[in-house]
Amino acid sequence: MKTHTDYLTFTTQKKIEFVHITQHIKKIVSDSGISEGLVLIHPMHITAAVIVNDHEEGLHQDYLTFLKKLVPERGTYQHNLTGEDNAYAHIWRQLMGHQVVLAITHRDLDLGPWESVFYAEFDGQRQKKVLVKVIGE
Repeated sequence: MKTHTDYLTFTTQKKIEFVHITQHIKKIVSDSGISEGLVLIHPMHITAAVIVNDHEEGLHQDYLTFLKKLVPERGTYQHNLTGEDNAYAHIWRQLMGHQVVLAITHRDLDLGPWESVFYAEFDGQRQKKVLVKVIGE
């Protein structure tokens, strides 16, 4: 069993943004030398998520419409009494699922035909980091 660890680092342009990272993950998997195994993709921030879904802007807007309706950005939250203003972002992260594990087959991500990997930022415009841990043979 081998492991390989890498990180993606970037700053989002907007406070709330979906960043397409599939090609970055594919390169890390390829460079790892692991041909069969798993890759964990973990946003190292408590107001962000990693998701797998269709690469379609309308769907991303649908996610945001749903999240804003369920957990409004300007709601009344105990967390915000600490001086923060991002309680909604912490909750959105949990609703979206904060990390993913994907299969690796023949040294590539084993994705369905419409699947792409996204970093979902809910409190951005500052430098963020994503852990990519590849495990296998």
